[in-house]
Amino acid sequence: MRVHFIAIGGSAMHNLAIALKRKGHTISGSDDEIFEPSKSRLKANGILPKEIGWNTQNISEKLDAIILGMHARKDNLELLEAQRLGLKIYSYPEFIYEQSKDQIRLVIGGSHGKTTITSMILHVMNELNIETDYLVGAILEGFDCMVKLSDAKYIVIEGDEYLSSPLDLKPKFHWYKPQIALLSGVAWDHINVFPTFDNYIEQFDIFAKSIQDKGSLIYYDRDQYLNHIVSELTGVKSLGYDTLPYKIIKNKTVVDFEGNAYTLNVFGEHNLQNMNGARLVLNEIGISNTDFFKAIQSFKGAAKRLETIAANKVTTIFKDFAHSPSKLKATTQAVKAQYPERKLIACMELHTFSSLKKDFLPEYKNAMAAADEAYVYFSPAVVEHKKLDPITIKDVAAGFHSHNVKVCTDSSELFDLLKRRDWTESNLLLMSSGTFDGIDLNGFANSLI
Repeated sequence: MRVHFIAIGGSAMHNLAIALKRKGHTISGSDDEIFEPSKSRLKANGILPKEIGWNTQNISEKLDAIILGMHARKDNLELLEAQRLGLKIYSYPEFIYEQSKDQIRLVIGGSHGKTTITSMILHVMNELNIETDYLVGAILEGFDCMVKLSDAKYIVIEGDEYLSSPLDLKPKFHWYKPQIALLSGVAWDHINVFPTFDNYIEQFDIFAKSIQDKGSLIYYDRDQYLNHIVSELTGVKSLGYDTLPYKIIKNKTVVDFEGNAYTLNVFGEHNLQNMNGARLVLNEIGISNTDFFKAIQSFKGAAKRLETIAANKVTTIFKDFAHSPSKLKATTQAVKAQYPERKLIACMELHTFSSLKKDFLPEYKNAMAAADEAYVYFSPAVVEHKKLDPITIKDVAAGFHSHNVKVCTDSSELFDLLKRRDWTESNLLLMSSGTFDGIDLNGFANSLI
């Protein structure tokens, strides 16, 4: 096929473009901005646009399909031309579904843990030499692309609840119609799209009801909202999970399961819930508990998910994608529990639309209470760019409602403060879906130790 991507620079979009190029299709694309690592990866695969910007000459009747990314707008010049020519226009989740109709679809959904659980499943399948296609939200060790499409029996899909495209305003995971699904929990997010919690919960109910007849739903059974959703399901097998039994021995997490002990590279109760969910998903395709745990021991985590970016004998520095209240709380608690003898300095950046909205800030109450010292950074310029009402340092401090939290609006000042302190027997946790206004976090971490 000849496929053109409008907004090719997006995380999922550029990976899908690379996957289709590797499958033998002819790929083109456009965007008005392309950042790293998308830019280098597109260039390495020979599909980086020659010019930045939109151009109607990219669109012709020779194209078999257009894939439209969320970054584009409804009045995009290329989109309007494609509509005028009557070309087939897909959102990327719709395209993924069309490509996977004949496969067994394992779809991982939930407000938190999706990328980690999907990554765990893929790691185990890779270790056990089980061929599978996939769509995941982070680059994993042993994989050089976030998307793979072939004629494999299985496809593992990270099921995002955000909207599919400017023309397709339903959540991405409503497209996938899984035979095997997992829901990790529900915690309000994306309030620019789902203005009420009830509206947000409804999307997970719709997803659960999209599971194929005689399919399976694995779910975190401590979540009251998921329990309600499961109680109304018919024609689907439901399997609940909780935290795996574990001990912390010399800062290492050891799982006790069926009389065997397994030392892990990852830690934290949230990860141990994720792991248990991944185990049950893989049980559904015939993988034994013993094979699962032998394989998962070598899993080191997904990029930016409690990722160790620098360490010595007295200090470990972590980078994490955490930005929502539930993720922030789970990540902070996990690091403190794993290293109780060390001070924990936790820093997070308010960067997403939801996190910077004044009405949402109270959701962060005590989200960083487990840290010995906590710093929250936000950029007033980003608030203005997102066309949100202004917020103040006082607003943010009131939202977090925790004596250990200090709020700042200058990332350079914050990182200078961190650089001056003594890091003996102390850990640093850096949490953001952004970059703290352009800070090289890996380089900074290595400079500290």
